[in-house]
Amino acid sequence: MDEHLNKGGPRALLVRDRRYAIRHPFAADAECLDMEAGTSATGVTSDLSMGGCFVCTSKPFPLGSRVRLTLTRKDQTVEALAVVRIVKPRIGMGIEFLDIGEKYHGTLERWLEQLRRIR
Repeated sequence: MDEHLNKGGPRALLVRDRRYAIRHPFAADAECLDMEAGTSATGVTSDLSMGGCFVCTSKPFPLGSRVRLTLTRKDQTVEALAVVRIVKPRIGMGIEFLDIGEKYHGTLERWLEQLRRIR
């Protein structure tokens, strides 16, 4: 596991260099609320994993922003508290889930199980 951690450089904290969950192509409507600034953004996911997703939006939030994320697909919803880990200006943002609402775990797991079967 240590090979996945960056121990050198200017960052004093250990930082993961690799994702820990397989990403699957997945489209869902995404609503994001920056919990500090109070601004919102909408977009569409391009991929999904148990650890997070990428939201395509023309106005991504700054790196490190804490967000309340709502994903909606075919009348099913998943809500999570998350953090922006990657920003691609005018393209979108990579979001890591921090806490998924308990009542949404089953929906997220069903989405991912369907995606695994398609592969």
